[in-house]
Amino acid sequence: MSDKMTAKEKTALLKSLKEAHADTAEAAQEHLKAQQQVRRALKKAMKEKPMTIPQIAEAAGLPQHEVLWHVVAMKKYDLVEETGQEGDYYLYALAGRKEQ
Repeated sequence: MSDKMTAKEKTALLKSLKEAHADTAEAAQEHLKAQQQVRRALKKAMKEKPMTIPQIAEAAGLPQHEVLWHVVAMKKYDLVEETGQEGDYYLYALAGRKEQ
């Protein structure tokens, strides 16, 4: 087979790959939807004031380890920021909101 595929061959190959990996793509989409739902709950919890990880977890009804994972990811993409400390815990707020 040559290095160049015809458009028809490429289309057929892509179609067969889509069909073969449909379950994987669907699972990835469901995982992404679940992550987005969690992030919406965290944003809602932090809407009014900066909060610690335990406070966010309690407000969102999620385990602290899961909240920490999401907050760190959100911080990486500048969606949340550290605004201070409360005891041993950092306070987190939605980006652009620094008042305490």
